Amino acid sequence: MESKNQEYAIPETQVTSKIYIVRNKKIMLDRDLAELYEVETRVLNQAVTRNIERFPEEFMFQLSSEEFEILKSQIVTSSWGGTRKMPFAFSELWKDLHNSVYVIK
Repeated sequence: MESKNQEYAIPETQVTSKIYIVRNKKIMLDRDLAELYEVETRVLNQAVTRNIERFPEEFMFQLSSEEFEILKSQIVTSSWGGTRKMPFAFSELWKDLHNSVYVIK
């Protein structure tokens, strides 16, 4: 029987296609990070909010509406509808997220 906490490899191409440059930092959006961890964005954000002291500004920040509009115009996708809050952006340190917060599926 497989362990629920079993680590699995995510193909590099799946990750690199979701990395953007914002504020001169390589970032990944909360929705893309949640997709990689196979959870809903709101679940990821709730886990982060509950553990906010573990996420300094160099690790995570919320996009401004201007940054969000620029990013949307650069990404060819139709799945932006319904966004009520500006997304969170996670710096390259997102790689350590699994060590900081456990997201329950």
